[in-house]
Amino acid sequence: MHKNSILLVIGLILLLTTGCNHTTTSHPQTPSEQALQNGSASPSLPAQNTAIEISGKPADNIIGYPENTIQVNSSETVKIIPDMAEVVYAVRSEHTEAATCQTNNNEAVVQVITLLKQLGVAETSIQTSDYYMHPIYSYRNNTTKVVGYEATTTLTVSDLPIDGLGDVLTGSVSTGINTIQSITYQASKYDECYQTALTNAISSAYEKADAMANATGCTIGHVISIQETSGYSEARYTDYARTNQLNAAKEEALADAAVQMMPGEISVEASILVEYQLLYHNP
Repeated sequence: MHKNSILLVIGLILLLTTGCNHTTTSHPQTPSEQALQNGSASPSLPAQNTAIEISGKPADNIIGYPENTIQVNSSETVKIIPDMAEVVYAVRSEHTEAATCQTNNNEAVVQVITLLKQLGVAETSIQTSDYYMHPIYSYRNNTTKVVGYEATTTLTVSDLPIDGLGDVLTGSVSTGINTIQSITYQASKYDECYQTALTNAISSAYEKADAMANATGCTIGHVISIQETSGYSEARYTDYARTNQLNAAKEEALADAAVQMMPGEISVEASILVEYQLLYHNP
């Protein structure tokens, strides 16, 4: 037999007796692959729900964008009838001597305060708010000369009930008051009225924001911020017309003051700025 043929036969015999070892490289299985191999369902990721929840119910057709907001200004007014008054008096005295002028002025102020107390005004409601004394000059023949002195004491009387205010004005003028500088009406229930005005302003702001949002196919969500823009001040107004009338007519007008005191109404206003979340509807 030819030598090459013999070698071929020997090779075939060795292949048949030993077999063919085929080696493969395996990779670690993931939990999902193991589950599939074992016949179980593959695990799924939790669903992500981006819908906005309104009133406890998911609204799948509404999408909220925090950066999209709507701002509205709102202002509401509540009327209130004043029940208190504050009166500012001026007591003026003149004399050629400074010491006598000051003494006379002090005596007139004491008389006024005594009368106010007799009329039921509390001592804590009477305040000396200003005092000054200055010389009175005469100008003649290019010469300046001091001819006397004037002293003025300002009394602020607060917390006066509107009822009986005319009697207080009449009595005080008869005891040394030269001028009524101002009569200011006030409301003791200002705080309650202001809170009511704020509540009304909040409701008004919501209605305005809701109307604008609906007009653009949107709705409003939660309140993001509220800013109070009105200045808090005591409800009051000064009756300059009545003050001028009383000063012009003096005692003749004051005798009829109790009948003529008409305080009218005071406006208590509250203003706010509200920002709401704006929600868009999916088509």
